[in-house]
Amino acid sequence: MKGAFTKTIDLNSDLGESFGAWRMGDDVALLAIVSSANIACGFHGGDPDVMRGTVAMAVQRDVAIGAHVSLPDLQGFGRREMAVTPNEAYALTLYQVGALHGFAQAAGTRLRHVKPHGALYNMAARDAKLAAAIARAVHDFDPTLYLFGLANSALIDAGRAVGIPVAAEAFADRRYRPDGSLQPRREPDALIQESDEAIAQAMAMAREGRVRAVDGSILELQADTVCVHGDSAHAVTLARQLRAALEAADIGIAPPHGSGRQA
Repeated sequence: MKGAFTKTIDLNSDLGESFGAWRMGDDVALLAIVSSANIACGFHGGDPDVMRGTVAMAVQRDVAIGAHVSLPDLQGFGRREMAVTPNEAYALTLYQVGALHGFAQAAGTRLRHVKPHGALYNMAARDAKLAAAIARAVHDFDPTLYLFGLANSALIDAGRAVGIPVAAEAFADRRYRPDGSLQPRREPDALIQESDEAIAQAMAMAREGRVRAVDGSILELQADTVCVHGDSAHAVTLARQLRAALEAADIGIAPPHGSGRQA
């Protein structure tokens, strides 16, 4: 029941990443579980039909909609770094947010947040100038939008600096380096494949505000939102089990802005 939990946290997933005849992930199943959907805007995945359809499904399930903005790298799924300037980062962020906004408005809803994807996300986590450009683009489009970024990163700092609301993000299915960055996907064991381990990591972050890095050290990490990647083979199972574990621990699921579906 709404209001029955002593604490809430957002559960988000990257969705709408199919393109043309190529299909990625089980968006329908994930939208029945998560509270926020980061919808691809055509630069790393997604196309106009997919964007429209994903927005419609999210509206039907009362899931908060966010723009999942990326570097222009469709072939590399947005996971290859590119030498973009802050001005270019500003423009590509504004362009993609505006595109998804059009579909949201046509569906009778609105955007709630913006989250960079892949290489852009990791670059903005450590590059203050790039982070500032992305935050400024979000602010200039709509200063009420939340900016999702890696907890304790330059992107969170940049959002706060321009006065927009931020949501510090943690990952159930990714390993952390001692400096708080994510272990790169190109390295072995960067992804947590076992659901039990991923759930244990997410629960420690949600309840205790800490995570164990790959060298065994403990990092302090206060998370507002937890991501389960929609493109992993066990995404639906992990998301369903994680939601059940959070609720069993008296932690409700709701987007950062406080509206949307909650058990």
